[in-house]
Amino acid sequence: MGVQGLTTFVEGNTHLLQDVKFRDSSLVIDGSSLYYRLYFTSSLDQQHGGDYDAFARRVINFLSALAACNIRPYVVLDGGMDPSDKKFSTLRQRLQSKIREADNLSHGRNGSLLPILTKNVFIQVLIQRRIPLVQCPAEADREIACLAHHWKCPVLANDSDFYIFDLPGGYLPLSSFQWTNLNGKAPDRYISARCYTTNGLCRWFGSLNQELLPLCAVLTGNDYGTPKEAETLLAILDVNALVRGGGKGKGRATNSRIEGLLLWLSSFSTPAEALTEVNRLMGEGSGRGNRGQRGGLSSHLRAGMEEYHITPQSSLAHWFSGNKAALGGQISQLAKLPEWLTHAAARGLLNALAVDALVMHRVLLIPQVENSKLSSSHSTARAIRQAIYGILQQRGPVNVSQARGGSVQLPKGRGGAVKAQDMREQENMSQGMRGGRGRGGRGRGGGNGSRDMAQGVILHTQQGVNVGINIEQAAGGATMHAQGSTAPICVDEYDRLDLNLRKNQVEAHPPRTQICLDTLDQVPVAVRLCVLLEVLGVKESALGAVPLHLRLAVAVTGFWLREATPPPLQHALQALVLCMVHGEVSRNNQPGASHHQNAVQQQNWAAEHSVCAGLDRQRARPGERRGLDIGAAHIFSQWQACLWSAMCLNQLLLLPLPEPYLSWLFSGTLLHGLFRYVKGGGAAESLVAGGTFSGQLYFSLLDAVRKCSSKANPSSAAGRGKRGRGRVRRGRRGGGRGARGGGQETEEMINRFALLMEDDDSDYD
Repeated sequence: MGVQGLTTFVEGNTHLLQDVKFRDSSLVIDGSSLYYRLYFTSSLDQQHGGDYDAFARRVINFLSALAACNIRPYVVLDGGMDPSDKKFSTLRQRLQSKIREADNLSHGRNGSLLPILTKNVFIQVLIQRRIPLVQCPAEADREIACLAHHWKCPVLANDSDFYIFDLPGGYLPLSSFQWTNLNGKAPDRYISARCYTTNGLCRWFGSLNQELLPLCAVLTGNDYGTPKEAETLLAILDVNALVRGGGKGKGRATNSRIEGLLLWLSSFSTPAEALTEVNRLMGEGSGRGNRGQRGGLSSHLRAGMEEYHITPQSSLAHWFSGNKAALGGQISQLAKLPEWLTHAAARGLLNALAVDALVMHRVLLIPQVENSKLSSSHSTARAIRQAIYGILQQRGPVNVSQARGGSVQLPKGRGGAVKAQDMREQENMSQGMRGGRGRGGRGRGGGNGSRDMAQGVILHTQQGVNVGINIEQAAGGATMHAQGSTAPICVDEYDRLDLNLRKNQVEAHPPRTQICLDTLDQVPVAVRLCVLLEVLGVKESALGAVPLHLRLAVAVTGFWLREATPPPLQHALQALVLCMVHGEVSRNNQPGASHHQNAVQQQNWAAEHSVCAGLDRQRARPGERRGLDIGAAHIFSQWQACLWSAMCLNQLLLLPLPEPYLSWLFSGTLLHGLFRYVKGGGAAESLVAGGTFSGQLYFSLLDAVRKCSSKANPSSAAGRGKRGRGRVRRGRRGGGRGARGGGQETEEMINRFALLMEDDDSDYD
């Protein structure tokens, strides 16, 4: 959890950091530190829900800088909560703090909040760029240190814990890693950085025994006992350090608590000697003279120190070398998970929410910028999470005789025809995630395994090809029934109530189409798709005209229209679809886009580029006098909450639908700017009138969303809202600024749009 005051102390004593010209090396990266720092130091939007397009470009630029200097990155990510529970109170405090910061941002005040899908975007970029990565079951610091020690290479992070670990290759703080300004000429380019080693710190404190540094970390980290005990002990140690001094540093004045503590520790030869003195001080200074209590304190401290112990062999070194079965001690924390699912989590292809729900029966929901006077945006997606919890509890033997690959008969004819290539692509995605016989089951973390996994995530068909699986028939022949099912479990969800963190007990609701978690990797993609769309309340036929990689986003939008409270305005839906069109046109207009497997072959990309530029001009800009539209922020936060939960469900089901390209799907400043334009009377259709592809895509997506939001398609989990929810108001037919002067093509588009809208008088503030 960090060592309080140590970063400030090291940065204030620059002799503890050595200037280096970093190149031609492996580099173990604390992924969580990296994506936090890249987002918060890049002046990216936090108030409007996040600019994932700009963030993805930032990540790509960072990786390109490493490649230019022949630096080989290995990214290690934090996963779920620590099963020991000793840090849970700190996690709750941080979550409460983020709720307050989100509220500050919603009112135009200062705050710092990471948008909800930032980690997902980061992982997608790493996979697409074929960067080796692993997601640990819980906090990754120790695993990072063991890997760097094993390889004798540096760690790049922004965490004071790495001032404690013994790292032969040193620790490179992100704050001094100057990757934006490369030096030298190819092939000898390098990044200016500063390197820290524990040897330098120990020498500064008169040959301080390096084995005592973990005790310093534990004493300041408040993990060993109650806050009162910690404060009492630290107060005693501060006084004692000043009185006694220590070793060669005897009599030296201290300017900070951490310096005083290190000075005091330097007077001891071994950790055992220091622990004996800690027990003595606590017994005399706090009245705790009982020997058993002191022994308990010592055991707590020793347990905390063990977290900084580096093992000779790193389990992650085996992982990155291709030995997927050897994840080391942390894998025992996931003993409740099937092996294929632990590997999906390790690849970063399973949200930590699912792991926490299964292992801990507890999840922490990420705060967003929204209207704090209304219900949390996560309440909109509760039915999706209930389905996740329901699937996680479906264990035990099942009848899978009809659920093997190739056993599902797919219908022929219009709307049900399936091209063999499309089915193979979906199966490849699923096999890649579960590490089976498909392409994703081989190779090193950064070799074939990672490359195939990247392809598994981004395999799509050409624009307009209809996958057309008849999931109703497929599910009918392959429904599985769990034997000896148990009573539904409840999961504790920690979420916002007004401005306070509250625990809600949420009951698991298994989908009607029952599947067993232990054998889910054996279930055909058609059945898993059936489960996904059942939960979202969408028929597969409603998605027939939607590009494969946009289907999950469109299905989620239909769910959002039904479930959001207050119901979304027509303007919100129009802005959201325009944002999707902008992303799709931008993606296809990138250099090299013609090589994408689902690239669109168009002749007049100049016109499409003009459409994209026109949409981009509506983007909300920093420093504008207009304040945040809190109603729009709330409704779009609900959409992001729905997508976040649906992506977790899709991952749990082994990607029956490919994940959408988040960096091309959502940009908060663009979305809010488009919403403002349309709400102010501008015609949404006029913004896409100049491009054939963008105009067709806009109306195609609107039509698909309308079908997905239809009340005729309820599921067991969705569609429980009040009557009228999800319907959108009819706007002015052809009205508003910008609607005139578009010619016959524009008028035709406006008329087509009007036919898609349903009457509704619902509104929101």
